[in-house]
Amino acid sequence: MASPTPVLSFDRDFDPQTGQPVPVADGIIRITAPNASAYTFTGTNSFLLGHERLALVDPGPDDPIHLVALIDAIGGRPLEAILLSHTHRDHSASAARLARDLGVPLWFGGRHRLSRPLRRFERNPIRKSCNWNLVPNRTLVDGESIMAGDLPITVHTTPGHCANHLAFSVGDILLSGDHVMGWNSTLVSVPDGSMADYFASLDKVIALPCRQYIPAHGGPIADGPAYATALKAHRQMRNEQVIASVKAGARTIKAIVAAIYPAQPLPVRRAAGLTITAHVEYLEGLGLLKVSRGLLGTRITAEA
Repeated sequence: MASPTPVLSFDRDFDPQTGQPVPVADGIIRITAPNASAYTFTGTNSFLLGHERLALVDPGPDDPIHLVALIDAIGGRPLEAILLSHTHRDHSASAARLARDLGVPLWFGGRHRLSRPLRRFERNPIRKSCNWNLVPNRTLVDGESIMAGDLPITVHTTPGHCANHLAFSVGDILLSGDHVMGWNSTLVSVPDGSMADYFASLDKVIALPCRQYIPAHGGPIADGPAYATALKAHRQMRNEQVIASVKAGARTIKAIVAAIYPAQPLPVRRAAGLTITAHVEYLEGLGLLKVSRGLLGTRITAEA
């Protein structure tokens, strides 16, 4: 008999201790940036990996207070590289300046890029949140083991939230970036991200020999694979809701969002609209929905 799917439960009971170095595992220190918002929760988590020699993961926003906190936490120890989980600006805005000031290389999954080409008249709705001009000194690839600092780190490509998203494993711990977070489900906004890629990357991390996930926003997830399995089931449930709302007569993204989120405040519904658009595109790719796009808007129907 198959095991029941774990129930998805978000954990928002988290004290970030903003600006303070917080040990989260052997050789892993968290410093949370002061950029709390509806999209970043309590702020972006930066991580120092290592003991005597260090790597810095996700230096975060270009905020002078946070940069001082990072330098203080480094404490004069050699910093060998700056790694990025991805190039959204809340993770990477300070990366170029910090790399230049400290004389260290930038390593990540390649320049920011869309998950698919823009369609005619289409715009990337989160384009201003992307760090388009950042270029890595080294492009990290899936499965490679790297030494940055004195801990071995394995690179895992996890596209979905965006095309160049990476997760990093250190022993049985996975730094999951924005791919899996305990405080909320991840924004997937097309064409910057891809729901098909997101599902594939969930399967990928579930299969890794990593138990604890430490995300880039919010607190650690004790049983990462179980949580990611529940998150996948939640996304599949959302697919079903989208199809049901279209079969009930919803013909636009706005109408689908109103059907699924009837009581949510406007800011939540705006964010939901981005991810629902990604669900619709995913279901279109599976042949379950038909989408007609034109100058007058988008019309969605269910395939017979």
